[in-house]
Amino acid sequence: MNLISIEDLSVRFSTRSECIRAVETVNLDIARGDHVALIGESGCGKTVLGMAVMGLLPKNARIGGAVRYREHDILQAAEPDIQRIRGKEIAMIMQNSANTLNPVKTVGSQIAEPLLIHQILPAKAAHAEAVRLLAAMGFDEPERAAERYPHEFSGGMRERILVAIALACQPDIVIADEPTSGLDAGVKSQILVLIKQQMADRTLFLITHDMGTAYFLCTRIAVMYAGEIVEIGPTHDLLSMPMHPYTQGLLASLPSAGLHPIPGMSPSPAYLPEGCRFCARCPAATDRCSTRHPPLNDVSGTRQVRCFCYD
Repeated sequence: MNLISIEDLSVRFSTRSECIRAVETVNLDIARGDHVALIGESGCGKTVLGMAVMGLLPKNARIGGAVRYREHDILQAAEPDIQRIRGKEIAMIMQNSANTLNPVKTVGSQIAEPLLIHQILPAKAAHAEAVRLLAAMGFDEPERAAERYPHEFSGGMRERILVAIALACQPDIVIADEPTSGLDAGVKSQILVLIKQQMADRTLFLITHDMGTAYFLCTRIAVMYAGEIVEIGPTHDLLSMPMHPYTQGLLASLPSAGLHPIPGMSPSPAYLPEGCRFCARCPAATDRCSTRHPPLNDVSGTRQVRCFCYD
């Protein structure tokens, strides 16, 4: 059973001179208990897609398609209805903890806040739950930590606090947007192990550009390029036998593969090409790639790829 169904989602932003096509006709299903990673370069539309699932897109966004959660279409629901879901049933671990956490509120009050907003616990019990969550996140003195402010913690500890906030209401699905960005290797490893442990019985939608993080946390990967999904498959299959030339290029650019960068630049979301969006950078491109836009085709029971090589 699908917990989230993204259907033909498109998101555009209009400026005075151009239209930014941030997300284009994305289809993706996330089943209960699934751990799905959305990977791709910075600027490809990953975070915009995550914000759409949370119902957090700005008012100037022109949105098409649907994001279905149970009986709700999040894109069509009234804001009061979304507020009853957001944080309680769908939670998000934002990137950049230094900017996400409120600098003038104690850590304990910020963890307890969703419990109070959704009237799950009274104030005293919510504070006790915040302390319990801090202990579960590995804080040695959780009672003392709850009374401190975000600036008193390291980046890794602040990231643990964001995880605690996301888990406070025991949501059905957690969206993690680059949860380890800016952390050194040792702290990153600790955070990934913590997230893996905490997500064991939950649904995870991970947004990242890091293949290693996707491999460690997720059982399925969707690859995004220039606002659209170009490949979907089980993690092991996709990483051991990538099918789309962009996915192949991503893997070849990793240090373990010899640091072979993909030539050229991603197209501007304001001026997307008529044909395949990867055509100008693709070593396998043919004449039809520049004039025809490839669909996302099923190539097996578990693999989908947007490439004419697999017609």
